[in-house]
Amino acid sequence: MINSVLSTGLQGVQSGVSTAQRAAEDIVQATTTDPQTASGGDSLADITEAAVSLKVGEQQVQASAAVVKTADEVLGTLLDTKA
Repeated sequence: MINSVLSTGLQGVQSGVSTAQRAAEDIVQATTTDPQTASGGDSLADITEAAVSLKVGEQQVQASAAVVKTADEVLGTLLDTKA
């Protein structure tokens, strides 16, 4: 059970990091695209959407890290109790 909780927490961290990386890449792309050659997209809207995604990724990593920490603490308590 603890292993599945740890696994779920680690998957959440990986997913959050991936989301944050994609958002950061989107921000870079939106801020470095030449307005003359842009495909008509609204770069301010793109940056805003990417910034929100970046924050979502950050919060996902924080929440998943809390899951991993709690699972680690529970495992430590179980080992202390068993010993």
